Amino acid sequence: MSRNKGASFERALVHRFREVMPDAEVRRGLQYRSGEEAADVEVPCFFIEAKHHKKTNIRAAMRQAIGACPKGRWPLAITKDNHAEPLVTIGLEDFLELLREWWARRER
Repeated sequence: MSRNKGASFERALVHRFREVMPDAEVRRGLQYRSGEEAADVEVPCFFIEAKHHKKTNIRAAMRQAIGACPKGRWPLAITKDNHAEPLVTIGLEDFLELLREWWARRER
């Protein structure tokens, strides 16, 4: 049941990212992988670790994302506790880098 809950959460995340990034190739990560070498949800620029538990350990999820994230992508942990809204966790330096890029490209 726990595996089904995780897979369902990953599919929901794919749907939400496709709504925002319709031209991007967004899909669930490799389902037959043996370790953390593939993101749970494949999204351009990001390495996503998705966790849905009764009470999710956000820091552990983020450590897993950071440890498996390849160079050139931003690690994200998207976590969801039962009956709660999902949360996105990103390191401060990565967030500031994203903010800097957005700020430089915004309409003036």
